[in-house]
Amino acid sequence: MFNRTLRPGLGRPLSALLALLLGTAALTACGSENPAGSAGTSGKDAANSAADPAGFPRTVRTAMGDVRIPSKPKRVVVLDTGELDDVTLLGIDPVGAVAPHFKSEGGFPGYLHGELGGTEDVGPLLEPDLEKIASLKPDLILSSKVRHEKVYDKLSAIAPTVFTETTGGVWKQNLKVHAEALGLEKEATAKLGQYETQAKALGAEIRKKDGGKMPTASVVRFIAGPTRLYQSNSYSGVVLNDIGLARPKSQISNDPAVTMKDVSPEEIDRADADLVFVTTADTPDKTQKKDVTSNPVWKDLPAVRNGKVFEVPDETWMSGIGVQAAEQVLKDVAKATGVPLPALPKK
Repeated sequence: MFNRTLRPGLGRPLSALLALLLGTAALTACGSENPAGSAGTSGKDAANSAADPAGFPRTVRTAMGDVRIPSKPKRVVVLDTGELDDVTLLGIDPVGAVAPHFKSEGGFPGYLHGELGGTEDVGPLLEPDLEKIASLKPDLILSSKVRHEKVYDKLSAIAPTVFTETTGGVWKQNLKVHAEALGLEKEATAKLGQYETQAKALGAEIRKKDGGKMPTASVVRFIAGPTRLYQSNSYSGVVLNDIGLARPKSQISNDPAVTMKDVSPEEIDRADADLVFVTTADTPDKTQKKDVTSNPVWKDLPAVRNGKVFEVPDETWMSGIGVQAAEQVLKDVAKATGVPLPALPKK
């Protein structure tokens, strides 16, 4: 069939057309090795990721742009307390970390005692020791834009550096970014889910004890300078929200830029609530604590008169900024409300 001879002059054009089509097909096949829409991952990265169960190399979207992480990090440096809580939660013993800058006794957080082996202090937090960080030969550095934007270029020259935008009330979102950089997304999701289930169960216990009503809770922090009321969108505010505790109107904020408000000793009645949780960031003599607590306005608060003011650790309620610190906050709230802390759910 179809044994017709091509008309003279058609052979060469047809051959050229076939060659063009074959060449286009070959180029398309090559192009398919580097598909678009892979969050910045190159074709080579995608091929290696398929062979690596942890999915490395990978590209992580950060506050400073896309950052490529060539292999699963093993030597991690963290430059803030939330990052420290996150990596230890996920079973990582960082080679370097900074201590809380508001911790008057110095050193790493006490609630993480036993989780930090050979971790070296590379602080202070606001001016980390870049030479010491480089000497540790990290393969990943974690921090935030709000803390260390000025030294980002120097840090990223040492190792892949992943910055979130800020810290505090966005701690759950930050955990997801840190987990992605470490290749531990499933573990982070499981840990966060356990905490949230426990917080919700604690709220149910409190509500049951109070006849179906949730008490209001206020958070006061004494630091060098004005006394602060921490808002519903702060780190501790999110934890109290997870429990289901109500907040006084003076401490409800939906503005990401407003997570705390300063008050004078005469304005401390804005802390009025059924439960008042108090932290002290510095040594008391550097704060207004004495002026506030000796003020008639403070003494007249129902929580003060009823013995419902509770001193709680600043390093967990304020500086921890992670799941492990939040679990300590749950313990403090359970004790303050006189209910048993529900056990963490099994994995």
